[in-house]
Amino acid sequence: MNAHILVTGGTGTIGRHVVPLLRAAGHPVRVLTRRGGLPGDGVTHVTADLLTGADLDRALRGVSTVLHLAGGAKGDDRAAANLTRAARRSAVTHLVHISVTGADRVPLAWTRSKLDAERAVADSGVPWTVLRAAQVHDLVLSMLAAMTRLPVVPVPGGLRLQPVDAAEVAARLAELTLGAPAGLVPDLAGPDTYGIGDLLTGYLAATGKRRARLPVRIPGRAGRAYRDGANLARPGAARGVRTWAGFLAERAPSGRAA
Repeated sequence: MNAHILVTGGTGTIGRHVVPLLRAAGHPVRVLTRRGGLPGDGVTHVTADLLTGADLDRALRGVSTVLHLAGGAKGDDRAAANLTRAARRSAVTHLVHISVTGADRVPLAWTRSKLDAERAVADSGVPWTVLRAAQVHDLVLSMLAAMTRLPVVPVPGGLRLQPVDAAEVAARLAELTLGAPAGLVPDLAGPDTYGIGDLLTGYLAATGKRRARLPVRIPGRAGRAYRDGANLARPGAARGVRTWAGFLAERAPSGRAA
């Protein structure tokens, strides 16, 4: 039987795509959650807490490969440090981690946490692979929906994004997880680059909403970094195929002007 693969964040946006791919490759998958879940064909759930490290040793027992997808607004560095220490104790032979494009170039607390998580993986002593990916379509859609709850939408000048399809990120992660440790691999981004104003225009048209806009300037070093495109994929990045326009046409809730 193929070795067990532990997936953190296996019930999330990308995880829901990755887990079936790993199962299709013949690997039993163990999904780490904080609350457990229902077992499926070749999929089990284990409970552990990445932020405290509680029960991680038990969750990793018998695991050879870990795919670390779990993340949040803060604490990613602490979670990665706890996971890597437990992986080393459990003799894990491959640790795969997803990060974000620009993690080493955008001076924000959130991106510093992402970069520190990468460093925890790289310094763990466990053979590793890190993929930096752009924002997935689903996340961009949620962001635009939140922005347009306001009657006047602030539009940060110079901010550009490269939305990428979650299923394409998942396919790349499955490939990396099933392969040999590769270190920091080329970034993965969507096929097109959009200004935030263009994304907003498309979303408003697709949903039938009307909103006034208020141009704003992101201040300080972070603003300069975004205007310089520091959050975008580096040259030589891999590019997805599914476009933002195609995703939006399928997923955006249609409705009358609101």
